Amino acid sequence: MTNALWVSSSILLCLQWIVIHLSGIHPSPEWQALSAGLAIFGAAFMLSWAAELAQLEMSQALALALLALIAVLPEYAVDMYFAWMAGKDPKYTAYATANMTGANRLLIGVGWAAVVFTYWLKTRKTAVELEPSHKIEIRYLGLATLYSFFIPFKGRLDFVDACILIAIFAFYIRAASRAAHVEPELEGPTAIIASCGTSGRRVCTVLMFLLAGFTIFISAEPFAEGLLATGRTFGIEEFILVQWLAPLASESPEFIVAILFALKGNPGASMGTLLSSKVNQWTLLVGMLPLVYAVSAGRVVPMVMDSRQVEEILLTAAQSLFAVAVLANLSFSLVEALIIFVLFSTQLLVPDPSFRYYYSFLYIILAVGLILLKRDSREAICGLFSKGSSAQAVKKH
Repeated sequence: MTNALWVSSSILLCLQWIVIHLSGIHPSPEWQALSAGLAIFGAAFMLSWAAELAQLEMSQALALALLALIAVLPEYAVDMYFAWMAGKDPKYTAYATANMTGANRLLIGVGWAAVVFTYWLKTRKTAVELEPSHKIEIRYLGLATLYSFFIPFKGRLDFVDACILIAIFAFYIRAASRAAHVEPELEGPTAIIASCGTSGRRVCTVLMFLLAGFTIFISAEPFAEGLLATGRTFGIEEFILVQWLAPLASESPEFIVAILFALKGNPGASMGTLLSSKVNQWTLLVGMLPLVYAVSAGRVVPMVMDSRQVEEILLTAAQSLFAVAVLANLSFSLVEALIIFVLFSTQLLVPDPSFRYYYSFLYIILAVGLILLKRDSREAICGLFSKGSSAQAVKKH
């Protein structure tokens, strides 16, 4: 009965916004944000169930990659809109960059840390140990991160960046599809759905993915706009609103899915979900921006960034580098999560743009220091890019 209530409640939360959206009703910003936010919340539950069921059909890495791709649809929708408008009005370039950098930093600074904190509250274990199969996500995140340092030095996003970042994403999906197949231990709603037989289970899985994906897609922008309209009444700078409030809305499905996995005692799936989301956003999302911009502008031209946007890209790349160094040994401790969260949260308290460079250098120094001083981290970094060792790890898993 309880499981049926969970499923029906999630479906109803999605349907209430779908009805509002299709009916053409325009509620006040506050009610729009609340209604769309509840729909995203319901969709996030369905995504977590669908991802678990999908693992019966494919490798866990690929299932989590598909989950992440659907879960970041809100972020794609909002950022692609800003990139499209930037092709017609250059001032929107700042919003596209702000939304993308904010989303990426939130994912690590809040999302990754939240998984460790949640798992610690649940089990009192002070570290999350990842399985060898998650080297796939860490490896391709590392490659994308190393390349991303070229972007702030160029001061623009162009067609070359798009080709390289999208190619990294394509190789990541290819590697995920070849990962070992590990069947999950199902419980709750997923166990009931799985008992319906192979055909029934597959139909339910596809329907949940489609309903959740469609709900998130049509809810993200109204949710973000509702928050923006509400925030403007307090006189907050639009760049800040786009960078933090809008991504907070669009990232909520990933955070909820990850926390649900952690509460079920499966932090590996939690980190796998957020790692996949980070790879998605730091490759495909960033790579799509200059393409959408060029199509909108009607000619092949790069997205030129100002000094503030350059600082934001550098800081985001530096944070990503430190995150890769932390996770390279497949262990994420409570202390490391606290450091990541503190570094992220204190950035918000310092409005001086020059501090973005200080934080960038601090992230880089911490990453280099971690690799040089810890033998297991140093060996793990080398192992990430060793085809033989990573294949052996996946095979062993």
